[in-house]
Amino acid sequence: MLFALPGDRKPRAHISGIGGTAMVAGARLAIEAGWEVRGSDNKLYPPTSGMVKALGVHVYEGYAETNLDWDPDIVIIGNVLSRGNAEVEGALSRKLRYVSLPEWMKDVVLRARRPVAICGTHGKTTTTALTAYLLDALALNPGFLIGGQPLDFPHSARLGAQNAPFVVEGDEYDTAFFDKRAKFLHYIPDIAVVTSIEFDHGDIYRDVEEIEIAFQRMLRQIPRDGLLLTCADSPRALALREHAFSGVETYGFSEHADWRGEHGGVDDAGFAQLTIFRNSVEWGRFRLPLAGRHNAQNAIAAIAVAAHHGGNACAIADALAAFKGVRRRMEVFLESRGITFIDDFAHHPTAIRETIAAARERWPKRRLRVLFEPRSNTTVTNTFQDDLFEAFRGADELWLGPIYRSEKIEEEKRLDRVVLAKRLSEEGTLTHTPETADQIPTEVYDSDRPGDVVLILSNGAFGGIYAHFRALYST
Repeated sequence: MLFALPGDRKPRAHISGIGGTAMVAGARLAIEAGWEVRGSDNKLYPPTSGMVKALGVHVYEGYAETNLDWDPDIVIIGNVLSRGNAEVEGALSRKLRYVSLPEWMKDVVLRARRPVAICGTHGKTTTTALTAYLLDALALNPGFLIGGQPLDFPHSARLGAQNAPFVVEGDEYDTAFFDKRAKFLHYIPDIAVVTSIEFDHGDIYRDVEEIEIAFQRMLRQIPRDGLLLTCADSPRALALREHAFSGVETYGFSEHADWRGEHGGVDDAGFAQLTIFRNSVEWGRFRLPLAGRHNAQNAIAAIAVAAHHGGNACAIADALAAFKGVRRRMEVFLESRGITFIDDFAHHPTAIRETIAAARERWPKRRLRVLFEPRSNTTVTNTFQDDLFEAFRGADELWLGPIYRSEKIEEEKRLDRVVLAKRLSEEGTLTHTPETADQIPTEVYDSDRPGDVVLILSNGAFGGIYAHFRALYST
């Protein structure tokens, strides 16, 4: 425990920024651990508002020092808050005990469990959800914190049993305004999975080498009898084995991987076929309800973790075939007029490329129309100008939406949509650069034809176009 409590009452936690994906999950963990919880945030909208409401706790709308008057024992501060925020200033001036969510989890949740940290540039959320799902199917009563909305569990977090596995999505983004280390440096893993390492988060890291250092530091927390499970298909992830103090195993499609997968395509029911070899010996055959080579790669990692917790191939295969996935990861959210609409969180060029390839695999011979919102702190800049060109070449048609908060980015550093659109159109991908997100649904509607697949890529709300599509296609 972080501190001694007066008497025998419940400990009290005030969660500033409770509407964040991880923060609402952390609030649920605190409630399950017996804490009294309140929180605050700016006005929330679906789906976040629904997730927070389901907690059943008092939430203040807006930030104010008076929100702390209920005398919390600790203030858990989200990483979107910084100096100048009324509650941050109030906690500091009142000398209240304050921590980040990862720090709170480390002491209250993870020390009593066997953490499995799922880390890497890509695939964290799906791999976390799938790993937790498989361990649950093995009746291990795992806890978990997933950075998205899993479709196989009622909530994105669960405390689970003490001494049981706890699967946590290990983000390399910084922890809080007062702790600029990567979040995963708090997660004390017994097993750490590293899916990939590429440059991202240009607002936090100068270059990919700095990201590598953060991962190397994370390895120092794994005990000697623990495990680093790293992807053999990612050169930088594979290189981590040279820095490990624990056991190391590799996974992926590389012929040298300890857990090697062979991806056999997609059957008529939409299931991908996957055969896994362990140390060159066939270990099991699986049907994945997920399209794309990247998702097969994620599945190999989750299967390897489940095997290390005693799962056999048959039990894992039976569970895997029923996995429902995660909201906003290749999620079909609308089908109308013979058109399939998919929502996906992809925003890094590699994730975009793999998601487009997965859509091609799942819906071959259908016209693929892609809608993209440049929104992340890196994709709004020209850092990935050339990489995005390569990523989008697999689409038949593309709408490059307005750059999120473009006025905050210096023009010479801003993604050049016009140049990108011209290059793509010249290479055969008809590309549009609408001035507003509102006009995109109408343009798609006016030029659609039965059989189209519309893939929407955004790590945010994309101006609410999802609701616009539902309204257009319900008439």
